[in-house]
Amino acid sequence: MRLHRLEVTAFGPFAETVTVDFDALSAAGLFLLSGRTGAGKTSILDAVCFALYGDVPGDRSSAKRFRCDTALPGVPPRVVLEATLSGRRFRMTRSPTWQRPKKRGTGHTTEQAHVLVEERAGEGWRALSSRMDEAGHLVTDLVGMTMPQFCQVAMLPQGRFQTFLRARSEERHRLLSQLFSTRRFEDMERWLREHARELHRRSQRHEQDVAAVVARLHEAADEAHAEPADADDLADAARTDALATWAGGLVTRTRAAAERTTARLAHASVVAEAARRDRDAGHRLHEQQQRHAAARSELAALDDVAREQAGRRDRLVRARRAAPVVPLHRLAVSSAQQRDRAGEAALTAVVAAAALLDVPDPSPEDLAAAETRARDTVAAARALLPREQELAALRERIATDRATEADLLAEDARLASRVAELPAEVTALAERLTAAREAAGRIGDLARLVAEQADRLAAHERAATLRTRLATARADLSTAVDTCQALKERWLEVREARLHGMAAEIALDLAVGACCPVCGSEDHPQKAVPSDGAPTAETEKTARRAVDDAEADRAARDALVRDLLASLGVAESEAGTDPVDEVRATLASLRAEREELRGPAESRDDLAGQLDRAQTALVDARDDLTAVRVELAALRSRVAAAQADAARTRADVDALLAPGGHAALSDLVAEATALVDTVAAAVTSTERHASTERAADEAARERDTWLASEDFAGLDDALAAVLPADRLAGLEAAVATYDARLAGVQAVLADPALADAATRPAPDPAALDVALAAADDALGAARTAHDVAATRAARVAALETDLVAELAGWRPVREAHATAAELASFVEGKSADNELRMRLSAYVLAWRLSQVVAAANHRLLRMSDQRYTLEHTGRRGAGETRGGLSLLVRDEWSGEARDPATLSGGETFVVSLALALGLADVVTAEAGGADLDTLFVDEGFGALDADTLDDVMGTLDSLRDGGRVVGVVSHVAELRSRIPTQLVVSKQRGGSTVAVGRSHA
Repeated sequence: MRLHRLEVTAFGPFAETVTVDFDALSAAGLFLLSGRTGAGKTSILDAVCFALYGDVPGDRSSAKRFRCDTALPGVPPRVVLEATLSGRRFRMTRSPTWQRPKKRGTGHTTEQAHVLVEERAGEGWRALSSRMDEAGHLVTDLVGMTMPQFCQVAMLPQGRFQTFLRARSEERHRLLSQLFSTRRFEDMERWLREHARELHRRSQRHEQDVAAVVARLHEAADEAHAEPADADDLADAARTDALATWAGGLVTRTRAAAERTTARLAHASVVAEAARRDRDAGHRLHEQQQRHAAARSELAALDDVAREQAGRRDRLVRARRAAPVVPLHRLAVSSAQQRDRAGEAALTAVVAAAALLDVPDPSPEDLAAAETRARDTVAAARALLPREQELAALRERIATDRATEADLLAEDARLASRVAELPAEVTALAERLTAAREAAGRIGDLARLVAEQADRLAAHERAATLRTRLATARADLSTAVDTCQALKERWLEVREARLHGMAAEIALDLAVGACCPVCGSEDHPQKAVPSDGAPTAETEKTARRAVDDAEADRAARDALVRDLLASLGVAESEAGTDPVDEVRATLASLRAEREELRGPAESRDDLAGQLDRAQTALVDARDDLTAVRVELAALRSRVAAAQADAARTRADVDALLAPGGHAALSDLVAEATALVDTVAAAVTSTERHASTERAADEAARERDTWLASEDFAGLDDALAAVLPADRLAGLEAAVATYDARLAGVQAVLADPALADAATRPAPDPAALDVALAAADDALGAARTAHDVAATRAARVAALETDLVAELAGWRPVREAHATAAELASFVEGKSADNELRMRLSAYVLAWRLSQVVAAANHRLLRMSDQRYTLEHTGRRGAGETRGGLSLLVRDEWSGEARDPATLSGGETFVVSLALALGLADVVTAEAGGADLDTLFVDEGFGALDADTLDDVMGTLDSLRDGGRVVGVVSHVAELRSRIPTQLVVSKQRGGSTVAVGRSHA
């Protein structure tokens, strides 16, 4: 991968468009990316990473705030990168999600992220994808690395590698698992863990099932000591075998008990059956004897009432013959009564009709003609009656419309006056609203000016505070430099003294018969003796550690001074050249003017509402005036039409009332209706009287005809023979009951079986019942005992089969769980057999880490003047629960390995850089040997002395082999003289800028 051109707009600290020509920087092979703190050096790297992967590395990614705050409101953030990937030239254009001002109204709306990947085709560009997911996969395939791998390999984050160098094994595990593909091993750990848990759950379910079957066997067998041993651990193999043996014994015992109850049940069944036969025969004989005796007694009683029963039969026959005369007689009497009442009603109705018609004796034809004339009059009057009623409504409506007309005339005058007044009010409100809006605009300008003056005043105050802190920091730095120098002199003195006494130190390690490491002699006639107070190796190490600690403190205080100087410069730049008192006075004046305009400006919304309401009221008043005048014209037209309808209706009513001299149509209708009703009643009554007279004659003839056909002396004799319904029913029931009793008695006495039973001795039913009850009780007890024993034997046998099946199903699961749990524990580093407590994925990463350490040591020996090498150890570090990924630093001068935390600041940077480069080499090889022609090294050079800096720069120069371009990110002044080609990032109030330059120092 080689970078060619980067264009950044409204991204990070860059408010406007800045362009980085990497081709120009690549000519020298090594360039410096420099600038003041906070200018945006790292943001250049963020832009490259964002263009490729759509995200930025490190903690800045979590904020998701990519757009420059000082960019113009409508400018979209955008990054464009041209790069050669896998031998093909591409252009990636990305824009993050951002809030843009709405095109209509106020507020903001979210503009979604978008991407465009293009490939160079001839002189133009060909679009490949505009989808976020496709672009991500395409870039990952072309670069050959994921984003974490790319950030770790191409951007060498020195600060993070200091953390990685001093991290615990668990923290290194997380980082290395991102860079190297160990997912399959972690998946294997997870699968084994979950598999062991699943087998454990299955084993527990089998154990619960076995325990449930054992409990049911206890319940079914009903044995107090059925369980052969303690059941605390059913998972024990011997325990499960004992359970199977115990269950087999239960089956044998319950089957033997069931066979014993079968014999007892058969004997009890025979005894009970014999007792039931004896009881049934005795009861049957007793019942036959009782029926025969009762029949003889009943026959004697019937013979006593035989003569009385014959009289009842004769009376019943006479009553049945006379029954038809009753309805015939009742009909004849009722018809005669109706005829008489109809005659009286007809006479009354004819007299009433004659009085109304003024005719002495009207005939039926006269009555019919009079009824027809009256009906015609009623129809004509009723047809005109609604119009007479409408006449009153018309008169009332005309009066109402006249009153409405007066109200509309008054409303017309009021609305005309309102329409004339409102234009002046609208004009006045419009002028006041214009003034309020001008005040609001002025307040916006004042707010910006107030904010600027407040920022300058705050910058003045911050600068004063920073000057005080800077003075204190410089004093502390001077003290730290003195302390560091004194400790370094002390260390040199101790080292020199130790060198002078080195002979005595070597003599202490000589053994009898051993060769001297200096002269090679085996004789040691006079060993050197250390002088009093001579320093030892531990004394020298202690002094050296004190020097390292002092140098780290000096470097930290020097960095603090530089940071304070940079912050003071920013504060003074932001404060400007005006004195602080003048800035404070200007700020007070602007705030006072803003407060004066606040009242008029705040009233603009209220004035706008008043103006809208006034304009609306004017339009409404004009519309209402037009509507009133239209309604007034319609009302006058409606009144004229109503008056014409009223005149026509009055003429038609008067024409119908004039002949009879009636005052109203209702009177005419009432009189004609009464005449119709009276005449119709007379006609109907006359017709009804003639009909009832014919019916009465017919009923009398039918009754006399029936009497002539029957054998009765007359009507009175026939009526006397008739009986009431209840007496007749009682007589019939008595006769039927007697006949039924007689037939039943005769049938019983004729039965030969009953006659034979009457001659036999009488049995004792009670004694027979007692004997049968005793036999049934014995049979029930035997059957219950047999059912219980058989059910228990069958249930125990079935449960024994279930238990054997459950134990057979449990055994392979139990064995598989034991194997899986042991393997999962070993793979997760929790087993006692895993001495290093190392996970499988950590074991794989440990091999990768050993490759990283080997690659890092090639550069570390050169950069540390052959003093330091890294060692990878599988042992657990202090306070760690897992091992496999621990690092130590071996000091070749002392021959001892120590924790990386004991390194000084500069030494930490050198070791961290070597570790980062080694990791980059291994990750590149892991990615298939992907070409990385451009890489960056970020910060950390300020802690190095001149000699170490030379070694580090020599290592960086070696990275340029093969045409690789290396960019160094730093603000250290010495590097500006060492690296001529530079990309300078400058920060300003309106946004950072970049420029390519060359140092001539």
